[in-house]
Amino acid sequence: MPNLSAQPFAVRSRQSRLAAGMMAAVVFVMAGPAVAQTPPAQAPAAKNAPAPAPSTKAAPAQAVPASPPAAAAPPATTLPPKAAAEAAPQAVPGFWDPRRRPDRPDLSRLTVIRFLTETDYPPFNFTGPDGNPAGFNVDLARALCDEIKVTCTIQMRRFETLIDALATNRGDAIIASMAVTPQLRAKVDFTDPYYRAPARFASRRDNVMPEIRPEYLEGKKVGVIAGTSHEAYLKAMFTDAEIHSYPDNDALRAALRRGEVDFIFGDAISLAFWINGTDSAECCAFSGGPFVESRFFGEGVGIAVRKGNDLLRQSLNWALFRIWEKGRFTDLWLRYFSISPF
Repeated sequence: MPNLSAQPFAVRSRQSRLAAGMMAAVVFVMAGPAVAQTPPAQAPAAKNAPAPAPSTKAAPAQAVPASPPAAAAPPATTLPPKAAAEAAPQAVPGFWDPRRRPDRPDLSRLTVIRFLTETDYPPFNFTGPDGNPAGFNVDLARALCDEIKVTCTIQMRRFETLIDALATNRGDAIIASMAVTPQLRAKVDFTDPYYRAPARFASRRDNVMPEIRPEYLEGKKVGVIAGTSHEAYLKAMFTDAEIHSYPDNDALRAALRRGEVDFIFGDAISLAFWINGTDSAECCAFSGGPFVESRFFGEGVGIAVRKGNDLLRQSLNWALFRIWEKGRFTDLWLRYFSISPF
């Protein structure tokens, strides 16, 4: 589980911790890595990187009603301030194929869904001004309840307690940016993924590269947070780069601002907020496109249910498809993520 201070918007697991026809935004269908920029796989896959220590920050658990609501490197390109944010339209992740509509299960057999989520992982999960759960995952849970027409509750707990709470029947489903991994599949069942957080490179604005391949970064200094899947990926795929590891995001981004490294590599959602926020002082921009290699960055984020609870899993899959088809998922994504990480 990544340290929250190191990767505040990263996709997490317990071991390694984000409409058809008439959508107003560009829909990014991620059923396969069609637009993923993945280096050639000559290098062997890296072992799983050791996870940083979990966060100790937590709030008391609480239950509240869920009210519905090429050979040579390409030349660097200089971008004016904000150009990166303005250059590309927003992209909304989605795993749903309109040609593969799921069958409607017998929803009458569901009487209540007790969602479990975590306490402090904005913008996905956090405590709102009124003291109630808020965030992207919380609003998505409420939309699912509304689509299924069933009473729901949402209980906030520390992330590391969620699996045990599900196993001991203190909840029915976990919606907490939990990455789908083989290790977690052995303990719980997952719905179809509803988003994924790609990895990306960032550079200073006077050193932006439109495309990044391993050969382009030969001899370049690349910063990354130590002990993360991003570091493992660089060591496996970008073997000719000079990799510099840092303890947290603050140190990593400060190194890029000062020019100590040529690039940094990390969670694209976190980087998107930083690049377009005041902390970056408009120093930097994305270089190259997203990397979504599932061996390192997971299969995506799904909703976890107890092993064998096929009725709930299938009902949530049906509701997720319906929400996406109606454009409600797109509206929800754009409400929380006006800056595209893709």
